[in-house]
Amino acid sequence: MFKRVKNQVLRWILILVYTVILVTCAIQLNFLGLFGYSPTKTDIVLPTLNVSSELYTADSVLIGRYFQEDRDPVAFDSISPAILDALIATEDVRFYQHSGVDFRGLLGSIVSTLRGSDRGGSTITQQLSKNLYKTRYQESQGLLGRIPGIGILITKYKEWMTAFKLESRYSKQEIITMYLNTVSFSNNAYGIKSASLRYFNKLPSQIVEKEAAVLVGMLKATTLYNPIRNPKNAFNRRNVVLGQMLKEGYLSEAEHQQLVQDSLGLNLNYSEVSSSNDSYLRSAVEKWLDKWSKENNIDIYTSGLKIYTTIDSRMQRIAEENMAEKMGELQNRFDNVWRGKMPWRDKSGEVVPNFLEDQARNLPIYKTLMAQHGNNEEQVFDILRQTKEMNVFTWNGMEKRELSTMDSLQHYLTMLNMGMMAMDPYSGEVKVWIGGINHRFYQFDHVNQAKRQAGSTFKPFAYMTALESGMAPCDKYEDKPVRIEFVNDKNENEVWEPKNADWNFSHQQMSLRWAMARSLNSVTAQITNDVGWDNVVKMAHKLGITSPLASVPSVGLGSNDVSVFEMVRAYASFMNKGKRTEPILVSKIVDSNGRTIAEFESEQKQVISPENAWLMSYMLRGTIEEPGGTSQALWEWDLFQNDNEIGGKTGTSSDYVDGWYMGVTKDLVAGVWVGCDEQSIHFTSSANGEGSKTALPIYASFMEQLYKHPELGVTFGKFPEASVDIKKSYLCPSPRIRVQTDSVSTELDEFDMEMPDFEEITFPDIIGPEL
Repeated sequence: MFKRVKNQVLRWILILVYTVILVTCAIQLNFLGLFGYSPTKTDIVLPTLNVSSELYTADSVLIGRYFQEDRDPVAFDSISPAILDALIATEDVRFYQHSGVDFRGLLGSIVSTLRGSDRGGSTITQQLSKNLYKTRYQESQGLLGRIPGIGILITKYKEWMTAFKLESRYSKQEIITMYLNTVSFSNNAYGIKSASLRYFNKLPSQIVEKEAAVLVGMLKATTLYNPIRNPKNAFNRRNVVLGQMLKEGYLSEAEHQQLVQDSLGLNLNYSEVSSSNDSYLRSAVEKWLDKWSKENNIDIYTSGLKIYTTIDSRMQRIAEENMAEKMGELQNRFDNVWRGKMPWRDKSGEVVPNFLEDQARNLPIYKTLMAQHGNNEEQVFDILRQTKEMNVFTWNGMEKRELSTMDSLQHYLTMLNMGMMAMDPYSGEVKVWIGGINHRFYQFDHVNQAKRQAGSTFKPFAYMTALESGMAPCDKYEDKPVRIEFVNDKNENEVWEPKNADWNFSHQQMSLRWAMARSLNSVTAQITNDVGWDNVVKMAHKLGITSPLASVPSVGLGSNDVSVFEMVRAYASFMNKGKRTEPILVSKIVDSNGRTIAEFESEQKQVISPENAWLMSYMLRGTIEEPGGTSQALWEWDLFQNDNEIGGKTGTSSDYVDGWYMGVTKDLVAGVWVGCDEQSIHFTSSANGEGSKTALPIYASFMEQLYKHPELGVTFGKFPEASVDIKKSYLCPSPRIRVQTDSVSTELDEFDMEMPDFEEITFPDIIGPEL
């Protein structure tokens, strides 16, 4: 065909044009997989949909998104003209003249390169195409892209095509706005708003010329010109940008002379606010999906997935509202205990010296100030003690207060925190997840990350070991002083003599059910010693405790640290016929085309006999039904309609540092932990700090509200009947009291005693606090 063209110049022009057309089509279609992916028309019209995944509750409520780089985009009119001027002067002086590719600038960059300069030729639109579509990333490369030299030419050509597409679809204002919202400014600052706040504590609309020059200067190399890490480089680069602004007429000579002499003017006092996209649940699902993502080579941050959790948004809302109310009350109680006093105390009750200063040394602002002031710590602490107006979180909402950094640190350290998880013990579906009181200020998750001393909530594992060894709920032990001699891990002889919480021993013969209901340390210690400490540890691990457990005589009393997540998983085994049920947070994942690509079900394993599991659920009810049972405070709430049955266990660690409650019903297993993050800060007495006073009310109030919404699937009712024959004796003779809604029934034991009317029944010799 080309031979018909007589004019040789015209012939070569036609050959060139046809070649360009063919190459363009081949690249666009990824012919034979040689060229790799190129953005489609849909990508250009909807450039952000393919980089985020959405997180939903089980009832389809959107609760978060996953981005590769989470940003807070701003509109064009919210960006200072100084930023736009600095960007255009430095990165693309003909931005408003070209159509995506600046061939004049490209020619200039080639000449500069030949002369040894590193001047670039990419326009703002080309750079945007790289940011949005990752044209330089491995997944965008075809077979030819692996050939050195050829790959960069193909990639550059893709950027040109994408830039032309962007220019045909969007206005210049939209393009420059998208660009500023997508670029990285180091220090985990993505987009111009995040960068403006991070480095200058200002919104983008408030940025002035010298600040804009710092930010735009970073775009050449975010690490090299980072004003925090490399202030000298950032200073020099800023002045280069100011020089470009002078050259292009955005600054006068006088303005330029003044600005190049100014300091960087950083303001690092911005208290970062986590977006509503951040939450304990979002982070927990992210961690839960980590293994799945790696095994399936799917990036949840860029794949446009719809991830459906097992969380019921209505239950979650009830739990969160209830938590806020109860934790506010607890905080008032805690503040009253320590008002006017320093709450950080050692085991002997003495104030921990330099506690607040040691905590301050862990703050980023401390390290920044030390670098700025030549490691002069005295000067740094003088600054940290200067008061200023700041917003602080309280249970009455955000409040403006005149506080120093040290005052603010004390405020947050002395706030009580909590963790709560509730799950269906049969399916393993997690229904409620509260990792703390406020994710913005306390990002450490108190459900699956925090591990705290379990206290008496661990005792059922010792009793289950006894049941599995052949004992029955009606077997008896004497409530008496215990002395256990053993060799510790230092190969030293040691004697352990546990005390009951009230320091009294009744010397009564007590069934296992009654002893566990009263949470007697004396009986638990004897049982642990008889069945073997190692066996109690093995039982806890079988049931779902994965944390390391020290095998010591006190293991049955909860001397080890565990998480709420582990405890809920373990207690669920008691309700699910002895099967350890792995909690699941995600039910299914749907891809961007609406196709379900993954569904999840709980893994279950039989770890204890169904008979003993049912007997343990019966024993857990004893904490409410037996005299002196540590869960009897539940009667203060409307929880026992229609013969409803609840089992549970309170727990309190040494010195009232941790308060726990584990509750089980026919439909739900839940765990609650309450305490301060710093373990030297805690309540001082059983009147305030026991689990029955801190964690139990949160559980009880939550269940009371939940029972008002039977449509959520949690209803009043008795525990499931045993699925196997119960051969062990469990209707134990004891002074057990059964309290019903409209009447009271009592059962006499073998003691020859006359039972008075219910109103007159008291047990002053056995009712006391528990640990």
